[in-house]
Amino acid sequence: MITPDYVQMMARYNRWQNQSLYAAAATLSPDARAEDRGAFFGSIHATLSHLLWGDTSWMSRVDGGAAPGGGIAGSPAFAPDWDALCRDRVAMDDRIVAWASALDPIAPGTQLAWHSGALGRDVQKPLTLCITHFFNHQTHHRGQVHAMLTATGARPGDTDLFILPETA
Repeated sequence: MITPDYVQMMARYNRWQNQSLYAAAATLSPDARAEDRGAFFGSIHATLSHLLWGDTSWMSRVDGGAAPGGGIAGSPAFAPDWDALCRDRVAMDDRIVAWASALDPIAPGTQLAWHSGALGRDVQKPLTLCITHFFNHQTHHRGQVHAMLTATGARPGDTDLFILPETA
């Protein structure tokens, strides 16, 4: 069972890692961020856009906010403007941290229900599984971006969870 403390730590980790990746990506030209590098969503920018779309989707399910619209196929173009993507990422990370900070212990058996566009049907799964997936999805795609950035010569910071600053 995951606890509110775990969710809060992962929300802080998400913000800390995004700050690092976006700072490294900002050192690149727009063309370098848009270059297809063979990742699942192609470029650094498109992968970061997909990640913001995914976070918006999951947060809409857990906090009742607006869903992003569109589907996974359109997610690489969800945030086409770099400056807006950067601003929206900060706002999303603040939203995730605020949600995590207000989270009560999750009762065993608590379910989350939503319509999955990916599956084309209604889905119901344990809330703890969905929250774990939410953070795992972030880590997966940030790892792709980290690898693409490193290949360009950009240097994102450390990713080790055990060195997460207390103030992140």
